[in-house]
Amino acid sequence: MLGCGTVGAEVVRLLRWQADELAARIGAPVELAGVAVRRPHKHPELGELLTTDAQGLVTRDDVDVVVEVIGGIEPARTLLLEALKAGKSVVSANKALLAEDGAALAEAADASGADLYYEAAVAGAIPLLRPLRESLVGDRISRVAGIVNGTTNFILSAMTASGSSYADALEEATRLGYAEADPSADVDGYDAASKAAILASLAFHTRVTSADVYCEGIRHVTAADIAAARGMGCVIKLLAICERVETGGVEAVSARVYPAMIPAAHPLASVDDAFNAVFVEAEAAGQLMFYGQGAGGAPTASAVLGDLVAVARNQVVGGRGSRDSAYASLPVQPIGAVPTRYHVSLDVADRAGVLAAIAGEFARHGVSIAAVRQTGDGSTVDGSARLVVVTHAAPEEALATTVERLAGLDSVRGVESVLRVEDLGRKGAGA
Repeated sequence: MLGCGTVGAEVVRLLRWQADELAARIGAPVELAGVAVRRPHKHPELGELLTTDAQGLVTRDDVDVVVEVIGGIEPARTLLLEALKAGKSVVSANKALLAEDGAALAEAADASGADLYYEAAVAGAIPLLRPLRESLVGDRISRVAGIVNGTTNFILSAMTASGSSYADALEEATRLGYAEADPSADVDGYDAASKAAILASLAFHTRVTSADVYCEGIRHVTAADIAAARGMGCVIKLLAICERVETGGVEAVSARVYPAMIPAAHPLASVDDAFNAVFVEAEAAGQLMFYGQGAGGAPTASAVLGDLVAVARNQVVGGRGSRDSAYASLPVQPIGAVPTRYHVSLDVADRAGVLAAIAGEFARHGVSIAAVRQTGDGSTVDGSARLVVVTHAAPEEALATTVERLAGLDSVRGVESVLRVEDLGRKGAGA
């Protein structure tokens, strides 16, 4: 095993606690051959199993499976490629590596006949990747969308429940251990983007990397945005959305992560705290929802052990697990071409002709307005008003150009926020 942090320690505990049952399920005992760590003194309970020579451990003749829970790109990539090239199967929880260089790992596994499993890389304990790779492999998946980051979901849930600011909700998440000392990977959307890349790759049989995923975090979501969503019968969630799209008769993949308003009646709206939930839409199976603990030592270790049992069974009976498939090789749709509804909040001068000027900018760029709401009657000290415009579905590029032009109008004092509105219905429901 490579690494022995929160997840790794739980893997060791479960291996020992369930040793007899795991042996019965696999058909052979599972023995921990060694644990590579950087600071052995922090793990005295592992005794002679500890080593700082990770490369030596993964190439040992008596090692059949390498479990990687160290995270990051290097040295994990080099170590796992060494293991796979030596014919050793790999179980990994490393979402960042799989999203950046999963193709190289899959190719190395195919070349040597080894297995590569990574259920723990997305959504913790929730069985999600194996259903995509195995149970639904005979179906045509059209969309995978949901909440895949527990930290941001806790923060947004706290803001929704109490009306607190982003800063206060983040402070609470940090105090409770839901947010790291440096929460950037979570709150800026990078963690969710890595997971979206993995989900899109499996769902659409196409190599999608984290660089292909449009990514926007939650730092700029305000209490006013939360209140505006509530006024529309919605809540705000950080969503990972991967879908099969068609533009000009050419099929493509869209993969994106951003905060969006969703109807309060949608099942995802009631997913609170640090839980994850993902909707999968397929042509024959229809809508499927996967829900549960999306992070944490024990939940993630559960997914690691599930993969370990599958890999070990394959070795005992001489078989191989299902392989990753990238035969479709679909292009990734640029975010500028993605059609979405928008909620645009503007600080404007409260005088005649303002609404007409603003509506004219939307029309000029082909963005159709669905609803307009104004607060303010000219009685404020500075004569300002708040104007909210909700659009029909429009391409991101057209909306961005419209907002840029609006910000330049004399009558617009500021663009307070721009939030997407996702219906999350059947494919094309946002149109």
